[in-house]
Amino acid sequence: MRNYQQFYIDGQWVDPAEGGESFDVINPATERIVGSIRMGGAADVERAVAAAHRAFAGYSQTTLKTRLDLLASITSIYERRMDEMAAAISEEMGAPMHTLAKPVQGPIGLWHLQTTLALAKDFEFEKTQGTTLLTREPVGVCALITPWNWPMNQIVCKVAPALVTGCTVVLKPSELAPFSAQLFAEILHEAGVPAGVFNMIHGDGAKIGPLMSSHPLVDMVSLTGSTRAGSSVAKNAADTVKVVSLELGGKSANIILADADLNAAVTHGVLSMMSNTGQSCNAPSRMFVPAARIDEVEQIAAAACKTLVVGDPQAADTTTGPIANERQFQRVQTLINAGISEGAKLIAGGAGRPDGITRGYFTKPTIFSRATNQMSIAREEIFGPVLTIIPYQTEEEAIAMANDTVYGLSGYVFGGSVDSARAVAKRLRTGMVHLNGAGLDLSAPFGGYKQSGSGREWGAAGIEEFLETKAVMGSQSA
Repeated sequence: MRNYQQFYIDGQWVDPAEGGESFDVINPATERIVGSIRMGGAADVERAVAAAHRAFAGYSQTTLKTRLDLLASITSIYERRMDEMAAAISEEMGAPMHTLAKPVQGPIGLWHLQTTLALAKDFEFEKTQGTTLLTREPVGVCALITPWNWPMNQIVCKVAPALVTGCTVVLKPSELAPFSAQLFAEILHEAGVPAGVFNMIHGDGAKIGPLMSSHPLVDMVSLTGSTRAGSSVAKNAADTVKVVSLELGGKSANIILADADLNAAVTHGVLSMMSNTGQSCNAPSRMFVPAARIDEVEQIAAAACKTLVVGDPQAADTTTGPIANERQFQRVQTLINAGISEGAKLIAGGAGRPDGITRGYFTKPTIFSRATNQMSIAREEIFGPVLTIIPYQTEEEAIAMANDTVYGLSGYVFGGSVDSARAVAKRLRTGMVHLNGAGLDLSAPFGGYKQSGSGREWGAAGIEEFLETKAVMGSQSA
C-alpha cells in the first residue's frame, strides 16, 4: 500500500493545513484500494503559492548554467528511478507494464527532461534589435494542473521548461493517479531544487483548480485536461489577467486516401487508436476511408483488433489495460451503447467487459463502421478504445468532415506518397498532423486549435510558454 499523507511545500514534506480528507487510490485492473492520499484545501493552496512567490525573487535571477545543472541532476535521478516510475504508473492508471509503462509511460518523462535540457542550452534568451535589447524572462509563479492518462508526460513537459526558465511552480496532479507525481517530487527534492521553487499539493480538481487559477499571486496557469476544465480555468484566471495555457480534448481525424496502402494504413490506424486503451487526447478516433473500399477496410480493421491482448497489466503479452478509473469506464460504456443505438455497424467489441474478465475497468476494444459524422461517437471525445470509421465519397468531403468538429488537436493522413498526404494535411484545422504513420516529435510543438486549447507545449515552444518578452530600449549604441 502506498499511503501518502503529506504535501511538498517550501522544500519539505508537510501535513495538510486542515487535516486533509483521506482519498483512496484504486488500481483499475483489480478495483482494489492500493493506497491513499490526503486532499488539500484553500489553506494548502495559500501556503504553496506563498512559498513559490517568495522563492521567485531569488530563483528567477539565477544563471542559466545553474538551472541547467539542476535540470541535469533531476534527469540523472529520474533515469535511476525509472523502473519505480513505470511501476507506479502501471499501478495507478493501469498501463500495461511491459508494452507501455516501461517502454513509454515512464521514459517519456526522461525524454522531456533530456529534450528541454538540450534545447535550453542554445535557446536565445536575449537578442539585440537595433539599439534595443529583447530579453526573455520567466513569467513568474506557475500553477500546473495535470490529468491521469499520461501522468509523467504531462507533468514533466510543464515542470521542466518552467524550472529551466526561472519560474517557480505549484503542481496539482490528478488525485486519481498521484503515485507517479509523489515519486517525481521525491526526485526533485533529492536533486536539490531550492525551497519553494517546486511545490506539490493533492486535491479535488474541481475544488483546487479554481483556487489556483484565480489566485492573485499566480502569474500563469497551465492545465491539461478536458475542455470543460479548461473553460473553467480560463474564466477563473480572467479577473487577474493571467497567462493561460490549455491542452485540452480532441476528436482527431485519420484520413486514409484512395492511393494509400490500405492494409498498412488501416492496421496502423486501429493500433494507434487503441494504444493507452484509447486514453490519449490526440488519438486518431475518427477514421475516414474511401466508401468504395469499406468492405476491405472492415476486414482489415477487425483483424487488427483481434491482435490486441486485453488483460492483467503485469502480464508480459498484455497490450491493452483497463480504463483508468470507474467514472471514465462508465462514460465509455455509455458511448458504446450510444453508437449501437444510433445505428453504426459494430465490427469489433461492444458493450461490457471482455469475455472471461469479471473484475476491473476493462473494456472491449471496439470498432464502429459506416457511421456518419453527426453521430455522438463521431462528435464526442470518448477517451477509450473506441474507433469510429466513416466512409467518404471524395477527398474534399473527407477534409470537410475532418474539420467539422469543435476540436482541432491532431490529425493523421495516410497517402500513397508523402506529397499527397502533405497536401491534405495543409488543409486540416489542427495543431499537429502525422503523415503516413509518423510518430510524435518531442521537440515539436504540441497543442491544438479551437476547443482543443491554446498555447503549445514540448520542445522550444514549451520553453517559450513560460517566458515573457521585455524590450530594453537604448541599451545599445546607435
